[in-house]
Amino acid sequence: MNFSFSLGQIFAIGVGYLLILFACAYATERQWLPRKLTRHPVVYVLSLGVYASAWAVYGSVGLANQYGYGFLSYYLGVAGAFVLAPVLLVPILRISRTYQLSSLADLFAFRFRSRWIGSLVTVFMLMASMPLLALQIQAVADSIYILTNEASPHTLALAFCLVITTFAILFGARHTSLREKHESLVAAIAFESIIKLAIMLAIGSYALFEVFDGFQGLEVWLQSHSDQLQALQKPLEAGQWRTMLLLFFAAAVAMPHMFHIIFTENQSTEVLFRASWAVPLYLLLLSLPVPLILWAGMAEGINLKPEYMILGLGKEETQGLLGILAFIAGLSAASGTIILVTLALAAMTLNHLVLAVYQPGAKFDIYNWLLWFRRLLIGTIIVAAYLFYRTLGVRHNLASLGLTSFVGILQFLPGILAVLYWPTANRIGLIAGLCSGIGIWIFGQVIPLLYNLEQVTLPASNLVFHSGSEGWYQVALVSITLNITVFIVTSLFIQPSEEEKEGASSCSVDALSRPHRLQLNARTCQDFVTFLSVPLGESTAKREVQTALNGLKLEMEDSRPYAMRRLRDRIQANLSGLMGPAIAQEIVDQYLPYQPANVQGHTEDIHFVESRLESYRSQLTGLAKELDSLRRYHRQTLQYLPIGVCSLGTDREVLMWNNAMAELTSISGEQVIGSRFDALPEPWKNLLDDFIQQNHNHHMFQKVSQKNGQPRWFSLHKARIEEPLSHMGGMVILLEDHTETQRLEEELVHSERLASIGRLAAGVAHEIGNPITGISSLAQNMKYETDNPEVIQTSEQILQLTKRVTRIVHSLVSFAHAGRHTGQNQQEPMQLNQAITEAINLISLADKGKELEFINLCSDDIIVIADIQKLVQVFVNLLGNARDASEVGDSVTISAQVSEHTVTVSVTDQGCGIPEDQLEHIFEPFFTTKEPGEGTGLGLALVYSIVEEHYGQIHIISPADRMQGRGTQVDITLPLHHAEAKSESAWT
Repeated sequence: MNFSFSLGQIFAIGVGYLLILFACAYATERQWLPRKLTRHPVVYVLSLGVYASAWAVYGSVGLANQYGYGFLSYYLGVAGAFVLAPVLLVPILRISRTYQLSSLADLFAFRFRSRWIGSLVTVFMLMASMPLLALQIQAVADSIYILTNEASPHTLALAFCLVITTFAILFGARHTSLREKHESLVAAIAFESIIKLAIMLAIGSYALFEVFDGFQGLEVWLQSHSDQLQALQKPLEAGQWRTMLLLFFAAAVAMPHMFHIIFTENQSTEVLFRASWAVPLYLLLLSLPVPLILWAGMAEGINLKPEYMILGLGKEETQGLLGILAFIAGLSAASGTIILVTLALAAMTLNHLVLAVYQPGAKFDIYNWLLWFRRLLIGTIIVAAYLFYRTLGVRHNLASLGLTSFVGILQFLPGILAVLYWPTANRIGLIAGLCSGIGIWIFGQVIPLLYNLEQVTLPASNLVFHSGSEGWYQVALVSITLNITVFIVTSLFIQPSEEEKEGASSCSVDALSRPHRLQLNARTCQDFVTFLSVPLGESTAKREVQTALNGLKLEMEDSRPYAMRRLRDRIQANLSGLMGPAIAQEIVDQYLPYQPANVQGHTEDIHFVESRLESYRSQLTGLAKELDSLRRYHRQTLQYLPIGVCSLGTDREVLMWNNAMAELTSISGEQVIGSRFDALPEPWKNLLDDFIQQNHNHHMFQKVSQKNGQPRWFSLHKARIEEPLSHMGGMVILLEDHTETQRLEEELVHSERLASIGRLAAGVAHEIGNPITGISSLAQNMKYETDNPEVIQTSEQILQLTKRVTRIVHSLVSFAHAGRHTGQNQQEPMQLNQAITEAINLISLADKGKELEFINLCSDDIIVIADIQKLVQVFVNLLGNARDASEVGDSVTISAQVSEHTVTVSVTDQGCGIPEDQLEHIFEPFFTTKEPGEGTGLGLALVYSIVEEHYGQIHIISPADRMQGRGTQVDITLPLHHAEAKSESAWT
């Protein structure tokens, strides 16, 4: 067919489309597009459409012509892989995200703990990917040649390779941040998936409604060409159908660009679950136009190979517009595949081939070195693909190239399944199986493809492999069977090493990694920088350590052993994403080693196990979920226990520090969990260390002085934990606070001491009464027996002083007897001022009472009904509290406000006041704001009780002076005595 397009036009259209893709990526990178849009799960799901390469546009039509409905296996195989996402894709995603594995070679090298495994897988992956890349190059070159009929396909292919190399570097290797996710690339691939689907549906619609004039016209055409319908309905042989499904099933996981987009660029597990139904739906829509395009090409008599019929549809009616659209769809599919495949292969080659031979020294800027080498590898891989294409020429159709690549990719499927579900598989078995399968593949498919042989015979056997589109089935069946057989037999007869068992434990679906709690040579974050500076350079080491700390949300000053172990693991994971797991493990093992002296007698890292359980909590089901709920319940029980709980490992590392322990010691769990017991601050280090060294398991009422000088009393208990089956052991320590009990006992002792002093004071006062009476009699005799004015004046002064002493003694005796229940009501009318005056006299006896000024503003005519002894006790307590709260020179004012039936007495001081949070507890027994030994906490409780006995009320205002925030005012309301009311009641 002759087309009217020039090479310049097609070149401009192709480069223009690639520039649009790059503009989409650039806009995403610069955040010109909303992050809500670019990070939407639909964008990631659409990016998975990169699986539909140029084969989906061109090769599927040829496959439909050759195998009929068998072309659907290309779509159904990968759809099956996504349907099985929970048991296949999600476990691999968990491993790759946890250990920063970015390729299949990384996964195998990590699982089987072998650098050579990664190198071998990389070499085989490069070989298997060459036919796939050659398919993309040939499809684009042939489509340009068909549209323009200018230049040769080889020249066009070279020009395309040069252009796509530039764009591959722009898309994936422009920045030194080699570990970051390429959100811009994902957005661009999602855009090309939309373009690809839209064009295929548009061309399919044209074929249905323009070529066949709708469904009825299509039915008429199929009836008149029943042989075409029968050819399409002719099923594949059962074995071929299943094998073809297996090929494309393996491609969904093992192909380098699919592994990269599914796992490395993944956003979350939830998105992958959404893709399990969205990707099959996308592929279903993409497959619908394929038979319509094939039939339309036949109906229009297009003189092109079936795989390129899409380019010739509707030339006259559309002036070649459909051909241009088909070219854009094919270019979009091919360019997206080539860019992602080369990026993934370049990373694999760099990590497992280049770095395995040569590692840059500390004098290099490793990030720039890796970036430029990755760019060089991208160009090298595309050149190698072009040379492979030139070697093949154009002798083979797209289906043959694609099937050759997919059979090679199939050889990695047994290893992938073994990583997840076969813990006893070993590296020898994997290598033997891979080499066997790849050997058959090379001999049965690659060699005939390169040399255009019709058939080859396997040496030392009668097995003959036919080339062409029919030979793939036999090669696939023999190669994968031999691969699996050799892998299984070898692994059964060879025991895996300890390293492989550790790798299997990390990768197994139903097993949880349980690392040991070992001591590192590096004790601080600065040690990490120093040790890593040797292989990486100081600036790179600082950057890697800081990146790991930021990821773990740790501080540079953190030196806990648990934090150091986590930091080591994160650095290894980060270096794995940068340089591959094998190189990362070598660097970390050599420069950040564990102390060999601690290998014996080690225990498991409970913190790591619990953190992993927390992260996988949403994935647990059935009995595992119930056991985890039970674990969480017991954990929370210990965490919220009102007694301090601390558990130690056998190496004296703090494993648990509950909330009560944090409150009692004022040390948070985040500070000490994972640290050595010796790192505890004083006084807790010596206290707990001495207790651990003691033979007895209980220590009662241990006094501890805190930083604020306040003593506290604790009881300590300990018990040893022995669990030999799980290699766990250690000790649990309980810390019980008895401070309040101790203070209560001291206050009771002090109260009893005060009561004894009161009884002693009453007895002393009684004895003083007799001498005072004698002194008073002598003074009276002197007064009446002399006429000397000086003697008379002196005797009067003596009499006044003896009266004062008598009054004081009487007050002491009355106060000592206050509160005793005599069984009789002692309340009677009395002057309120009399009780206040006696209380002032008693308070003034103390030294501090003499330094204060007591201002009594109550008048003598206020009469209340009260027990004078108890009322004096009320005012003594109130004035005593006011005295204790006041400074030297302050004044205490007692005032009274009379209403119709009550009087309110206010005692106001100028002291420090009472804190607001303590006001509601101020009348509780044994509650005091004073220092231990200075108050019993019973005074105000007794005042409250006496006021209630007198049918009164008490109220405290603090601070009394709101402006200065000082002082306390205590208001006591008592009922007044009315003489008139009493007289009236007597007459009635």
